[in-house]
Amino acid sequence: MLFAALLFLLCFFDLASGINAHNVSQDEILRDFYSKGNNPQGHTNNWAVLVCASRYWFNYRHMANALGMYRTVKRLGIPDSNIILMLADDAACNPRNKFAGCVYANKGRHLDLYGDNIEVDYRGNEVTVENFIRVLTGRVAPSMPRSKRLLTDANSNIFVYMTGHGGNEFLKFQDNEEISAFDIADAFEQMYQKKRYNEIFFMIDTCQANTMYSKFYSPNVLATGSSVLGENSYSHENDYDIGVAVIDRYTHYVLNFLEGVNKTSQTTMQDLFNSYDVDKIGSHPGVRSDLFKRRVDEALITDFFGGVAQVQLDATDDASRRAFVPADSSLSPSDERTAIKPDLPAAPYQLIETQQPESLLRRVQTWSALCIVGFLCMICLKS
Repeated sequence: MLFAALLFLLCFFDLASGINAHNVSQDEILRDFYSKGNNPQGHTNNWAVLVCASRYWFNYRHMANALGMYRTVKRLGIPDSNIILMLADDAACNPRNKFAGCVYANKGRHLDLYGDNIEVDYRGNEVTVENFIRVLTGRVAPSMPRSKRLLTDANSNIFVYMTGHGGNEFLKFQDNEEISAFDIADAFEQMYQKKRYNEIFFMIDTCQANTMYSKFYSPNVLATGSSVLGENSYSHENDYDIGVAVIDRYTHYVLNFLEGVNKTSQTTMQDLFNSYDVDKIGSHPGVRSDLFKRRVDEALITDFFGGVAQVQLDATDDASRRAFVPADSSLSPSDERTAIKPDLPAAPYQLIETQQPESLLRRVQTWSALCIVGFLCMICLKS
């Protein structure tokens, strides 16, 4: 009888160990799925910075360029909270606009790009070289609202689109100041040093656009532009009721290509670059990929233009979980979760350890062992 009891005890612990090992393997599978999934480069969030640097009514097409990109990234899943939209002028409300409150990108006026679901973060005189650099580098005043901040981290992919009038290594802002290729290159380097991005895709539509990325030197930056040195970028078509050109050729054909992309598309950046047609665009678009660590034909369009459904999991210990609470906080844990805190300097924090509830399996093991030991002791005493 003693031998049978010992055999039962051995089998029980062997079964319990198997169940525990199975649970561990399931945890590993889930962790691998949520942390990697189909996103091998590991980024967990996408952002877009869209800049129309031109003002005045006759630059209507530049505003339409930026709004076309805005509509596309929203359609592919990037929320307004992750988009910084900078419009140097408001063509929709210009008194010359025959279609008040609307901006169109084709002469048939099939789609209003402005509509009633648009969030402009920087408008009019707010669109300056200084503000653009501050947005990229995160060097903004503490009072700056979150909607005007680029809240990226080391896991962020950022799409930067710029349009306006430019020349050899410069782009004009508001027709009274310029940003140079060196300025943007240094801003990207600051972002890299501060771990503000995982990868950047830079696109620019202006005259001699390709010179604007010639000075980049930071890693993981992919760039493309509409025209080479000494070459102009051209408008696509005019609307005689509006009275001006409504979109540029390069942006028009890029947007046409992106219309065929959806959130689950496997279309790559190389497919986009292969779609460039010099005869249609009227200039020679360029691509710079030497700083980009991945193969361009492996980088998906949605890696920059779409939303990301990946999460970042922090390692947790089986015996305890860590929680951060303010050292001088008088709030209960439930109040801590629901309290609304302003963007103020962080208070000192202390690390506390909170014990996790003992697992049911461990309880069963413990009590079963005690019962069996007690039963064996009773047998020994009676004998």
